[in-house]
Amino acid sequence: MPASCGLEPADGLEQPKSAAVETTSGTTSKMFFIRSRDDYASFPCNDEDAVLADPTAAILVIGNEILSGKVADENARYLIGELRRLGVSLRRIEVIPDVVGEIASRVRALAGTVDHLFTSGGVGPTHDDVTLAAVGEAFGMPIARNAELEALLRNGYGPRLQERDLRMADIPVGARLEHGPGGQGTNWPVVVVRNVWILPGVPSIFRRKFEAVRELFRAPPIHGRALYSRAGEGEIAGALDETVAQFAAAGVEVGSYPHLDAADYRVKVTLDGRDPAAVDRALAFLAERLGDAVAKTE
Repeated sequence: MPASCGLEPADGLEQPKSAAVETTSGTTSKMFFIRSRDDYASFPCNDEDAVLADPTAAILVIGNEILSGKVADENARYLIGELRRLGVSLRRIEVIPDVVGEIASRVRALAGTVDHLFTSGGVGPTHDDVTLAAVGEAFGMPIARNAELEALLRNGYGPRLQERDLRMADIPVGARLEHGPGGQGTNWPVVVVRNVWILPGVPSIFRRKFEAVRELFRAPPIHGRALYSRAGEGEIAGALDETVAQFAAAGVEVGSYPHLDAADYRVKVTLDGRDPAAVDRALAFLAERLGDAVAKTE
């Protein structure tokens, strides 16, 4: 992964600046990095080719309500499909509670291992909405009121606006507001800190925000083929091993999934990769080894 992702500031960032930060023990000075507009052209890492050729992502779902079963998560499930269609390889999904320290720790760790980290939840006006503060803590960034977000909140809520609603305009200093290809004024922006895309937990709003920026993540497609085997996993395991050994270097991933209730097959084998020719060769290689056990391919 490019060294400029995650914790290390990338080339093109302005020099560290000092900000006066209010704390419980008084005012202190804290250093933080500000991303310049020129540097944004190669977000989220300087190694643009690495990001565009084979981008990776992680999803961090935040909320006690998910862990307790009070609310069923919809956002990760939705994003899994969207990222696949965009050609982004999803590497990890985690669900954690509304605890600032835990969120900061996982954001810091995950942001350094993938190109795009998406968070879901914890960006409202109540006591358990702590994601923005936690992301700021993850990267040593103070939190400050953002004028553009404050104006959007005031205009959007009108007379219904409560003072606590303005907490949603308090974001890490150095974060950017991403409107997507439509540009400013076409939608409510997504708050982005380095390669961390901070999205709300309400499914309808989560989807609306992601749809506004989704084309920014488009990459070469992931091609998939499938083979259906009449034989069980134990019988085909050797052929699968051979296929993996032969085509792993070409970037082909092989998955095996038993279907005990299917009428005409027992195992579905998937073959995925960026190179469609390599995927096709892997399918033919496996089919030849399984012979009459192959029920069908697609």
